[in-house]
Amino acid sequence: MHFEQQTPLNAFLNILFDRYQEKVPAVKKVTDALVAQGVVKSQQDIVNDHIAFRTLGVPHLGIQSFEKIFLHHGYQKRDYYYFEGKKLNAYWYAPPSDQYPRIFMSELMVSDLSEQAQKIIHRYTDPIQADPVNGLNFNDGLQIGEFFHRSLWPLPSKHDYELLLAESEYAAWVIYNRYYLNHYTISVHALKEGYNHIEQFDAFVEGLGIRLNTSGGKIKVSGDGLLKQSSTVAEMQEATFADGETMSIAGSYVEFAERLPLPEYADMPANQLTPAHRRNGFETNNADKIFESTYTGQTKA
Repeated sequence: MHFEQQTPLNAFLNILFDRYQEKVPAVKKVTDALVAQGVVKSQQDIVNDHIAFRTLGVPHLGIQSFEKIFLHHGYQKRDYYYFEGKKLNAYWYAPPSDQYPRIFMSELMVSDLSEQAQKIIHRYTDPIQADPVNGLNFNDGLQIGEFFHRSLWPLPSKHDYELLLAESEYAAWVIYNRYYLNHYTISVHALKEGYNHIEQFDAFVEGLGIRLNTSGGKIKVSGDGLLKQSSTVAEMQEATFADGETMSIAGSYVEFAERLPLPEYADMPANQLTPAHRRNGFETNNADKIFESTYTGQTKA
C-alpha cells in the first residue's frame, strides 16, 4: 500500500503504512519474496483489503472520535460487530473508491472491565478533557499522519501494563501502542495463479519462516464460506515503560484475506471479477480469532 498522488487521504495513509512497515519486518519479508517470485513488481502492486485500529471506549476517545477522520474523507460506516468475550465493539467502513482499503475500527468497552482495570485506564485518559480529533485540520494529511503517532496519554508503567495484560490483552496493547496501525491485509485473491488462494498463500508465508496465528485454526472461515482469513503472529518489540523498566511486548502483524465470489457470480471468469462481485464486510467469529495475533497465547507459543 503506497500512494503516489499526495491527496490528504493518501498522505496520511502513506505515513501510517511507512511507520508500520518499519516496525513489522514480516511486511517487507513477504513483499520481497513476492517480488522475487515475480508475483508482484513492488509493494504498490499488493491490494490492501483493510487496515485496522484499536481504541478505548472512554469520554472524548473511542470510535465516535476516531471515525470522524475517515468519514470526512469519504468512508461510509457499515456493519456493527460485538465481541462479548473480549468486551469489544467494532464497525467497518467502506472506502470512497476501490483503490483504498476498508477500515476496521474496534473499541474496548472499558466500563465492562473490573474496577481495577477501569481505574488504571482512566488514570491515563481522564486528563483528556476534549475530543483531540476536533482540533485537527482534516484536509492536512501530514497533520493527521502525525496525530496517529502522537502521545494522547502518558506512557504506562510496567506494573500498570502487566495488570491490564492479565485482564484484557487488548487493553494492554492499546495503552502502550495507542493508535499505531494494528495490521494491514493482503488481498490474496488479487494475486496471480498459484498464490491467489489462502491455503497456497499460507504455505508460501510459512515457507519464509513466518509463524501464523493458530487460534481457531490457521485459516478462519466465515459461516457462508466466502471470507477466509489468516494472519502472522505479532512481531515482538522491546518496550520501555514510564518507569524505565523494559519488557518484550506484542506489536503489530500482517493479515491475509481471500474474498470469494458471491454465489450469483461463482461462474464468472476470474479476470472479469471486481470487488463488487466478491464477499464484502467481515465476520465476527473470524475477527475474534484474528485479534489474538497480539495475544500471549500466540506470541509465546
